[in-house]
Amino acid sequence: MGQTLFDKIWNKHIVKTINDGPSVLYIDKHLIHEVTSPQAFAGIKERRLKIFRPKQIVATADHNVPTVNQHLPIKENLSRIQVETLINNCAENDIELYGLGHLYQGIVHVIGPELGITQPGMTIVCGDSHTSTHGAFGCIAFGIGTSEVEMVFATQCLLQTKPKQMRINVNGELNKGVFSKDIVLYILSKISASGATGFAVEYAGSTIRNLSMEARMTVCNMSIEMGARCGLIAPDETTFNYLKGKPFAPKNDAWTNALNEWKKLFSDDDAVFDEEININAADISPMITYGTNPGMGIGINDFIPAENTFTVNEKPAFKKALTYMGLQEGCAIKGQKIDYVFIGSCTNSRIEDLRLVANFVKGKQKAADVEVWIVPGSKQVERQAMEEGIDKIFKAAGFQLRQPGCSACLGMNEDKIPAGKYCISTSNRNFEGRQGAGARTLLASPLMAAAAAITGKITDVRDLLK
Repeated sequence: MGQTLFDKIWNKHIVKTINDGPSVLYIDKHLIHEVTSPQAFAGIKERRLKIFRPKQIVATADHNVPTVNQHLPIKENLSRIQVETLINNCAENDIELYGLGHLYQGIVHVIGPELGITQPGMTIVCGDSHTSTHGAFGCIAFGIGTSEVEMVFATQCLLQTKPKQMRINVNGELNKGVFSKDIVLYILSKISASGATGFAVEYAGSTIRNLSMEARMTVCNMSIEMGARCGLIAPDETTFNYLKGKPFAPKNDAWTNALNEWKKLFSDDDAVFDEEININAADISPMITYGTNPGMGIGINDFIPAENTFTVNEKPAFKKALTYMGLQEGCAIKGQKIDYVFIGSCTNSRIEDLRLVANFVKGKQKAADVEVWIVPGSKQVERQAMEEGIDKIFKAAGFQLRQPGCSACLGMNEDKIPAGKYCISTSNRNFEGRQGAGARTLLASPLMAAAAAITGKITDVRDLLK
């Protein structure tokens, strides 16, 4: 029987298999940031251990950094302490840090791919659930807890139980105004926020193959939102072309050798998955969430479900979500007034996202009563946006282009949405209070968010496309 892509990578990284237990899995690359690493560093120090392989660790500051006036001291006390602690820990342990002011600083899941640190066939971990992003390159990449961060510091290995495997096949041509964010929100709406729990998910099919690398990252990024351990896509020429010439990608003969290995990374024709799901791309329309988990989504022209469509066990959560969101069952969501637009996060803050939005809003003006934050995923994205004149387009439209960071994806820094306000967001989570206490989040694609910014309400972007 053939092997899946996941099997091939997993088997190559097993150091030891424990009888009737987990495997000791070797980790190629460990990404860290300021939030989940301090306790792990403290644990290593308390046990009088050294970081086993510091050269396989890359650090950045992203979650708690401000996105305006980054040259000034951080105002929030806890945020400042966490960033300073990361600086000190990296200096003490000889770890590469891309901190504030560094040419490569940015969201950890943006800088890894754009620098060529993320490469096919790797195992990659980070103390952050959206590490699944890197699976777009044909990696096994997953988030870990602080105690596991400490384990990788000490051994460059992890104890892991091999997950079940699911393949989601998406085939056909996407409709106008439909993008990768819509694909993954559609999948979530069909299988729910727990529909892939315990699985490693491989995305396949002609639709996936036709996506750019940045679009593939958006899909894999939200694998965790359906409960998956990780998401991955087999590397191909799109992957190789993206990586070639990146600062940390292999060069010369090393590139040729790496390419030969990467081309072996695919699921064999006779590989068997524990579960397969087939989706027709033509069925997907621009998506928007209405509730308080990413699985509570509908097509832009659909109606919020009625309570009687849910099971007895599901009804309390559904009612609670609608109460929190201030929405009504059976009603349209199109036309709902919004207050904020956030385009950013590790899901949708890459140059492709910014270009898409800039092309759409050029010559247009935002609604007067809507505040729009555009937050690039890295200093490189920010610089590229300026070189291409995207910053000027945003300024003319009344959009605020801020500095790199996780920003309003989560209420952990200065960029919070006020209580009761509606924010259409390109981020990955719409939990209660995720963007600030009492904030109401609606997830959508960058273009859907841009359309709402222009009209001041949830809009079918297709109505505004030429």
